[in-house]
Amino acid sequence: RALDPAAQPLNEEEMARLALGLRTRLQNDAGNVEGWLMLGRTGMVLGNAGTATGAYANAYRLAPKNSDAALGYAEALTRSSDPEDNRRGGELLRQLVSRDHTDIRVLSLYAFNAFEQRRFGEAVAA
Repeated sequence: RALDPAAQPLNEEEMARLALGLRTRLQNDAGNVEGWLMLGRTGMVLGNAGTATGAYANAYRLAPKNSDAALGYAEALTRSSDPEDNRRGGELLRQLVSRDHTDIRVLSLYAFNAFEQRRFGEAVAA
């Protein structure tokens, strides 16, 4: 149901159970990039930064050329309250922009992050 756009959306309790199930499954299948991505997305929806960042970090480590893994990890890092995470997320976004300057998701997140960091020239240029 979580992957079916026509289905009723999951409520918060169902999302939390999904996250728990994914974490349990990934303990036995740690190389499952799609599973880590799903856990990262679930963590973001639930507002659980630690889960989201950790899951996206695993996905990115397993598949650094996967744009969903890289962008998810960059987004989780840039939303962190830790300035070092923000710096690393910004650096990853710069790499993603240089790799593909036509991806609207990358450009949007890059511009938003630059604006949040008060780098207005970069935000406008993106």
